[in-house]
Amino acid sequence: MPDLIAVVFPSEAKAEEVRHEILAMAKEYLIEIGDAVVAVKTENGRVKLNQMLNTTAAGAAGGSFWGLLIGFIFMNPLLGVAAGAASGALAGRLTDVGINDDFMRKLSEEVSAGEAVLFLLVNRVTGDKVLKRIEGVGGRVLQTSLDTEAENKLRAALAEHHASSDQQPA
Repeated sequence: MPDLIAVVFPSEAKAEEVRHEILAMAKEYLIEIGDAVVAVKTENGRVKLNQMLNTTAAGAAGGSFWGLLIGFIFMNPLLGVAAGAASGALAGRLTDVGINDDFMRKLSEEVSAGEAVLFLLVNRVTGDKVLKRIEGVGGRVLQTSLDTEAENKLRAALAEHHASSDQQPA
């Protein structure tokens, strides 16, 4: 069963930086991510979601292909592409994969304006290696579905600073 992790960062840039690091670890098979979304609370109090996958664009692309194919069958490929793209985009817009958008918006309302929340849906993780890589990035845990021990290790890793980088040469 996947675990949900929501971590608050002081800015959208910092949350995106950490998301990119998590995705890099996924390419190394250290972590398997079901979804990774950055939610940003704007100055006017609205929550903007930066999704990992744009379902509207993916739906439009798929719909265009199928519309073109059907358009060729009925001798009107341009109309087929337009109809396919429109219906695919609508279907993509209505599709919610991964973490529920309403849940992310509601939870993100709790943070201050300008802060960003990194939502991760983690399917599998090599805990010790991933924690070592995110050590000291900052952020505070907003919510998780992890057990208490794993959540405490995550909190410690986020807050921990490298001792060697804090010391000045003599």
